[in-house]
Amino acid sequence: MLLSEFTTLLTAHPAAGLHLMLPDGDFVPAHFHVTEVGRVAKDFIDCGGERRSTRSCVLQVWVADDTAHRLLAGKLARIIQLGAPVLGADDLPVEVEYDAGVITQLPVTGAEVTPAGLLFHLGGKHTACLAPDRCGVSGCS
Repeated sequence: MLLSEFTTLLTAHPAAGLHLMLPDGDFVPAHFHVTEVGRVAKDFIDCGGERRSTRSCVLQVWVADDTAHRLLAGKLARIIQLGAPVLGADDLPVEVEYDAGVITQLPVTGAEVTPAGLLFHLGGKHTACLAPDRCGVSGCS
């Protein structure tokens, strides 16, 4: 999901609660905090020698002991607005950085407006060979 779509949903439903569904169907605890809004850039060379780059808006999510805490859509929209100078003008894909035993970045793959609030679906990331035609490793796909 791109940042423009994400923020449009937040601003259209400012009083909505936020729910983050992990790829396995579990949820990030409802009392999560968004502790960082950042632009993450990755520049690299793939195994075939091609230079590549990715950019994303990463929302760091942290779960504390204050179980009464609830972040509403309008407040998250304001937090993202504060991050605008760092995010720049690009319409970046949104990812959630979450610590579930290990820190991982999960792309926001979709959203639903539900009676309980805004439900954001988080997808998984996987490694892959980006140059199967040039890599030379059998089984690379």
